[in-house]
Amino acid sequence: MLSFGMRCHDICPKMPMEDVFREVKANHIDQMQLAFGKSISDYDFSTGHYSPGFARYIRSLLEKNNIHVAVLGCYINPVNPVEAKRQAEVAKFIEHLKYAKIIGADMVGTETGRMDPDMKVTPETFTETSYQLLLKSMREIVSKAEKLGVTVGVEGVFNHTLYSPAMMKRFLEDMDSPNVEVILDPVNLIHPEETECQEEVIDKAFAYYGDKITMVHMKDFIFEGKEQIFRHVGEGVFQYEPFMKHLKTKKPHITMLLENSNKERYHSDVKFLEEIYSRV
Repeated sequence: MLSFGMRCHDICPKMPMEDVFREVKANHIDQMQLAFGKSISDYDFSTGHYSPGFARYIRSLLEKNNIHVAVLGCYINPVNPVEAKRQAEVAKFIEHLKYAKIIGADMVGTETGRMDPDMKVTPETFTETSYQLLLKSMREIVSKAEKLGVTVGVEGVFNHTLYSPAMMKRFLEDMDSPNVEVILDPVNLIHPEETECQEEVIDKAFAYYGDKITMVHMKDFIFEGKEQIFRHVGEGVFQYEPFMKHLKTKKPHITMLLENSNKERYHSDVKFLEEIYSRV
């Protein structure tokens, strides 16, 4: 059976940390993706404010509320073309690695960005220049992760630098590190023109790097023209059965984090997904 959780900022609005964790527990959710800046209002998580004592305090609150952080979210733009901003993003991620080590998070996760200072969709993102900039950023990050013994989770998105299973495969081979694993969001990999052949896209992901997939995001979607619109699970065009077959045969008990859900429907969304998983 799958292991389920949810993004913390979908459970409740930004609040003081103790209130956030109490709210998660009150809704009987024991795993989450936590992005400090999106969920916690009463502490400064900007680079330079980390200390081991602060991280241990966070861990004590998590343990008190029986919550596990599956992904510590640090969604940077590692291909920001403004060098000073790119360096700041890398420094932020490295500091999050230190938090993860102490609070017991499975990984620190990021997408791979767009080659635009404001993260706008741009053709430059799909160039070799963007890819090489990604490698530059991630090699610095992964070097620190290896020293700390922390996993870096990388998520491909159809309009980011790692825009296809083939690009993710290339990246993993170039990085060649046991500390780099894949957060697979199958919806994020589907290009506008691939809605009808989405099973093939997912098959490629598992064929190319199934051994490196260690976390799953789940939502649904539709396309309006070339714009991808997210939907609650079961309310879009995503084909669940082929995807669940891969998980059942290759990744039993993997953690699936729901996106675009909410605390009112989380448990019914989980039941919906469990039923599909059981019958495939």
